[in-house]
Amino acid sequence: MKKRIFDICCVIPSLILISPLFVLIAVWIKLDSRGPIFFFQTRIGQFAKPFKIIKFRTMYVDIKGPKLTIGYDSRITRCGHFLRKFKLDELPQLINVIKGEMSIVGPRPEVPKYVELYPDGIKEYVLSVPVGITDYASIEFRNESEMLATSQQPEMDYIEKILPLKLAYHQQYVKNHSIYLDIILIFRTLKKVLFS
Repeated sequence: MKKRIFDICCVIPSLILISPLFVLIAVWIKLDSRGPIFFFQTRIGQFAKPFKIIKFRTMYVDIKGPKLTIGYDSRITRCGHFLRKFKLDELPQLINVIKGEMSIVGPRPEVPKYVELYPDGIKEYVLSVPVGITDYASIEFRNESEMLATSQQPEMDYIEKILPLKLAYHQQYVKNHSIYLDIILIFRTLKKVLFS
């Protein structure tokens, strides 16, 4: 309950303050390429419940490809590269927080395909808390697409090398989670995005 109150008290003022930025980004996306402003994708939330995560659209529409984005992906729009670099495409997830589908801080939600690969005991443990916009793994793997850009088998490397590390970070968060830790991770995220 404390976590939910903390999320609401942070998110509502934030949405009010950044609403002009939402409008500017929305106009930029519409001017930059054909398609909707928002992108919706099924992710797995707390207690393995599916939900639709909301992001600003950063890719051209009707283009097929892998779930992962790797390096300078040609599917990404011009404004999309900028939005992704500074994590601005993630801002609409504040709406997911308001809806109670996510928290500001928590294990980053994955698509069903990758959640199916979680070991059973670990899956239940990691998804026992609300999923979040940021966490240890989001900070450590901020440049994940660049990391996979040189891989010959990026999806396999993601599954075998990165996903186990993310799960370890998720377990670390679940074990130690608190409002105090959430505040620390929020500031670490802001520092990472703005100064690296």
